[in-house]
Amino acid sequence: MPKNSKVTQRAQSHEHVTESVADLLAHEEPLDYKNSSLNVSGTGSNKVPQIQVPDNEERPAWNSKLQYILAQVGFSVGLGNVWRFPYLCQKNGGGAYLVPYFILLLIIGIPLFFLELAVGQKIRRGSIGVWNYVCPRLGGIGMSSLMVCGFVGLYYNVIIGWSIFYFFQSFQYPLPWSDCPIRRNGTLAIVEPECEKSSATTYFWYRQTLNTTSTIAESGGLNVKMTLSLLVAWIIVCLAVIKGIASSGKVMYFSSLFPYVVLFCFLVRGLMLKGSVDGIAHMFTPKLEKMLEPQVWREAATQVFFALGLGFGGVIAFSSYNKIDNNCHFDAVLVSFINFLTSILATLVVFAVLGFKANIMNEKCVAENADKILGYLNSNVLSHDLIPPHVNLSHLSRTDYMDIYSVIRTVKEDSFGTMGLEPCVLEDELNKAVQGTGLAFIAFTEAMTHFPASPFWSIMFFFMLINLGLGSMIGTMTGITTPILDAYKVQKELLTVGCCIVAFLCGLLFVQRSGNYFVTMFDDYSAGLPLTVVVILENLSVAWVYGTKRFMQDLEDMLGFRPCKIYFYLWKYVSPFCLIILISASIIEMTISPPGYNAWVQELAQERFQSYPPWALAMCFALIVLAMLPLPLVFIARHFNLISDGSNKLSVSYCRNMMKDMSNLEEQDEARSILRPKPGSVPAPKIYLTPAGNSSVDPNALSPSSCYGMGYQNAAISPTTPTTPPSPLTPESDS
Repeated sequence: MPKNSKVTQRAQSHEHVTESVADLLAHEEPLDYKNSSLNVSGTGSNKVPQIQVPDNEERPAWNSKLQYILAQVGFSVGLGNVWRFPYLCQKNGGGAYLVPYFILLLIIGIPLFFLELAVGQKIRRGSIGVWNYVCPRLGGIGMSSLMVCGFVGLYYNVIIGWSIFYFFQSFQYPLPWSDCPIRRNGTLAIVEPECEKSSATTYFWYRQTLNTTSTIAESGGLNVKMTLSLLVAWIIVCLAVIKGIASSGKVMYFSSLFPYVVLFCFLVRGLMLKGSVDGIAHMFTPKLEKMLEPQVWREAATQVFFALGLGFGGVIAFSSYNKIDNNCHFDAVLVSFINFLTSILATLVVFAVLGFKANIMNEKCVAENADKILGYLNSNVLSHDLIPPHVNLSHLSRTDYMDIYSVIRTVKEDSFGTMGLEPCVLEDELNKAVQGTGLAFIAFTEAMTHFPASPFWSIMFFFMLINLGLGSMIGTMTGITTPILDAYKVQKELLTVGCCIVAFLCGLLFVQRSGNYFVTMFDDYSAGLPLTVVVILENLSVAWVYGTKRFMQDLEDMLGFRPCKIYFYLWKYVSPFCLIILISASIIEMTISPPGYNAWVQELAQERFQSYPPWALAMCFALIVLAMLPLPLVFIARHFNLISDGSNKLSVSYCRNMMKDMSNLEEQDEARSILRPKPGSVPAPKIYLTPAGNSSVDPNALSPSSCYGMGYQNAAISPTTPTTPPSPLTPESDS
């Protein structure tokens, strides 16, 4: 802005400023109104007006593109890739499950991931700021996203705390969960009955780690070991995000790459184990008939949805620190495929190890039943003629045992049920589906006890889990802090520390002896349905309210090329349709399935399904309501003008980059012609600067029902901190 302009002179003298757009433009350099997006009269150009986003020079930026990609990969690749995807693959047809998953990744995952990256990069705000800017009436999207991030962060860090506990317990040989503890009663030593009924790893998890109660209603008090582990977990997260992307970006170099090193090491080691090929072959043997089941497609869509971290706000927050011309389309495709390939890699590792474990358990089963057969032979219950001469019961192979088992079952058909012989089929062992904590803290730990140098592999495994969880937690915390920092001028370090302290105190709910049941509750109810609603509203607000054509034009201006036209139809029709079906299926599933949890019954030494008591059931639905409550509240408040939606305010100042673009414009008279309306035409709206630094608009110039937040950048106007005026936008018709 020229130093002799009225605005500059009056701002320096602190006088009351009242300038119209005409006066402002009269003192600026000539404006090419035909090519500029600021066309006050709305004539002279057929180009669709675009959102003009303030150039916030103080906003942090990624040090490199690699750092940003690693941050997005670290956020999207989490614990679910290791202990959820392999379970779903096993449950839903093995290799056949990859087909619906990949199809849904293409038609739902990548387009919606691209959408979130694009809006974050274009508007350069966190989730609240982005959706307030695009559509103030749907500004509750960002708030709901923040609420879900808070709920998920509370229990997700508890899982990191469990991994930290196991990590430190791994520095001993033998591993503490390798054998059942011995209970001594005077001179008599007996194996702990609860452990003997289950297994050493199961007992260590439920009794020595969680020391869990038998019901959710029985608190049992705080578990000191888990409380300390949770404190360590929050300290690590706090240190990682305390400086924003300046600190978390550096952490991502290690936390995003180290899990791949461990996974490759486990894959190589797993393939060298006996029976690993059986596990992988079982995993990828396709059961094509499963593809016809709607449940398989629903679970594949849900996994795609959560695997990429859609709706959490972390994706938008990370992309908001990018340069405006960054190729976010390439980023979306790259991160999505890295996530998919990571899931396949983790599946190979898991089933190589589980194949080894299945062979160990099968050999154990054969040995135990061979002893039973030998006892029946010695007591003359069975005839020695039933055993082939070449068979050695002391070293019985799986094939020989199956032959003997079949013969005994045929000969002793009447009394076979009382003999207690088991079939010991390897397929049955491989078909035992485990997921989540059962996979990581029970099945996998049991397999590692049979590894040579088992403490080393245990340390590596749980250190990998810590890093996977940390990458996701950094994204979750960024999804919380970035919108708050955008809205309020608070110190970043103070906000981060405060959030972590509050989260730790709230997280004490999960480190009671019954805390494991609350983790399950929050995992089932706090994120699933609310996040699906958030994402479909994100999709609809961009594709149907803002307009897909206009959004495609924004992308072309931002990226320098127009994305493939298939995105138009995916955003406009396919993704909303699929998400509506997913929401409907989720609601039906919640209605049909009785709400409950798997409780560990100490007397039986096994899990039993229990229904939630009334207060816990109310808590489940309260989580859903609280997460989605900002959506209707903000909509109603802004629809009835109870709170300002920013549509009647317009910041009239200029970015330095726009001033550069205006330097080579056409002759001055043509630029100023927009200030002299033709006879009979509607006068251009006048925008005035107020003493507070905000601007006011002629109330007749903009429709109060406009769904675009023109005044979101409600920044103080000064000669040193200029911003770009957004264009008045109205809902677009794509027809």
